[in-house]
This record gives sequence, C-alpha cells and structure tokens, in this order.
Amino acid sequence: MSGSLGAIVGNFKSVTARRINRIRKTPGTPVWQRNYYEHIGRNETELARIREYIRLNPLKWELDRENPYPIEHNPDKDWTYDK
Repeated sequence: MSGSLGAIVGNFKSVTARRINRIRKTPGTPVWQRNYYEHIGRNETELARIREYIRLNPLKWELDRENPYPIEHNPDKDWTYDK
C-alpha cells in the first residue's frame, strides 16, 4: 500500500542500498536485512530504551562478527556517543 510504513521503509532501503552500492562499487550487494520489525513505544521508559537501541546500533554492527567490514578492535578507544 502506497504511503504505508512498510512502503516507506522499503523505499528508504531501496534508495539507500543503491547509493551505498554505487559508492562501494558493489552493485546488487545486499545492504539491509530482508524485513524490519516495527515497535510502538508506549511510555517514556520504553521510548528511552528504543532511542538507546538506535543510538548504539551502529557500534554493535561495527563489532558484529558477521560485519564484512569490521573495525579493528581497540579497547582503549572511547566508543561512546555524545547525546
């Protein structure tokens, strides 16, 4: 359905994947997971938890063993993000 959350997410993933693959010179390489999981924050505590998940997600991917482009692990480096 046009304008639905699923359509918006699908369009975003499609556009960004093409741009990322153009920059990397890796046409057709998957960038995103196949699906997404929406979640509604029902209170401030849950919203804060979701925001923290989003904020830390790039770091978690950098350290993920399935990441084809991992960073070199440096325990002395401060990986916290400014809020």
